Amino acid sequence: MIHCGKKHISAVVACILIFASVLICSWKDPQLQNNITRKIFRQTTTASPAGQLCRGKPAQNVITPLKDNRTFIIAPYFDDRESKTTRVIAIVHHEDVKELYCWFCCQPNGKIYVSKAKIDVHSDRFGFPYGAADIVCLEPENCDPTHVSIHQSPHGNIDQLPRFEIKNRKTKTFSADFTVCISTMFGNYNNVLQFIQSMEMYKILGVQKVVIYKNNCSQLMEKVLKFYMEEGTVEVIPWPINSHLKVSSKWHFILDGTHIGYYGQITALNDCIYRNMQRSKFVVLNDADEIILPLKHPDWITMMSSLQEQNPGTGIFLFENHIFPETVSTHVFNISSWNTVPGVNILQHVHREPDRKDVINPRKMIIDPRKVIQTSVHSVLRAYGNTVNVPMDVALIYHCRVPLQGNLPRESLIRDTTLWRYNSSLIVNVNKVLHQTVL
Repeated sequence: MIHCGKKHISAVVACILIFASVLICSWKDPQLQNNITRKIFRQTTTASPAGQLCRGKPAQNVITPLKDNRTFIIAPYFDDRESKTTRVIAIVHHEDVKELYCWFCCQPNGKIYVSKAKIDVHSDRFGFPYGAADIVCLEPENCDPTHVSIHQSPHGNIDQLPRFEIKNRKTKTFSADFTVCISTMFGNYNNVLQFIQSMEMYKILGVQKVVIYKNNCSQLMEKVLKFYMEEGTVEVIPWPINSHLKVSSKWHFILDGTHIGYYGQITALNDCIYRNMQRSKFVVLNDADEIILPLKHPDWITMMSSLQEQNPGTGIFLFENHIFPETVSTHVFNISSWNTVPGVNILQHVHREPDRKDVINPRKMIIDPRKVIQTSVHSVLRAYGNTVNVPMDVALIYHCRVPLQGNLPRESLIRDTTLWRYNSSLIVNVNKVLHQTVL
């Protein structure tokens, strides 16, 4: 039995009251709360052995599972738009993952700082148990971490944890005006002709880079991707998400035992935004069968200059999607050499479906990546600044795919030959690529 005197009891009570007062004050005063957080940072500091500034196992893959097998790390990015933080793009189980910690490796002293993370699962999960998430950690003072590890506990051996380089730490000059993010390429993708036509249209419109999150595609498509990678237009990000989770090819959950929708498309889009935040003036979020066609301007450069001038402070521009069914074609531009190439010839599909009553057409985006915090597929979830719906007389999305209104007779479709304004340059450019890859 333990005996305590009255003096000891009084001292314990006094300590409890003082600690409670500090907590109440810190709750009322954000600055004091921040100072306490900083003290916790200092208290959880451990020194690395000499000569081992950044320890842990370097992550080798785009998708890295943690030991809980409920958390999958994509990449960490430095984000100082509100405070000095590291934002880790990830996939997590929305219920099972409750607590994570950032283990920072600070330079130049090599000390390890452990910080509790805020786990922010994106709201657009569409019912799936796994969803895109931001794992956000406040960085400690006097620390410029180049690497971070993510762990379920503030305790452990950092040598056993995967180590991730924190990207966007250094400011860079833009290497591109427009970067297109395509996610994700799956299902043994083999729509070769339409893909090449889209790539060449993007370049005509002003794109310098196309980033593709590739799960799988045909051998012929691999050959085309290799050509564009060597050219410098395409950057392929390997996306083997089905090695870690049971994926769905649908966007909504239907109780079929799958873990995440559309091959983790939303996570890939968010990663693409942060990946290009410091290297591209604009990021375009659309699929390979979609082209934002300007109606009033010759290209995206002049279109976006005009839109920004008319809408100061706007960082998100939404363009309305319109279906050009691949089942309805014209004999114009029936180029014989293209007939041997698998895929759709978009120049032969210039009839679009009319708007449906009480159905809102989805939109895709051109964004200023530095103004976006989180995105979904058809809208942003969190951003700085304004969002604008671009009128259809300025631009629309040419989306050539299977019809949504398959029962409509041809005369009910709207003939729209906007694409043909680019036919001369497009045909020449496509032929050049085909003769170097397919033909």
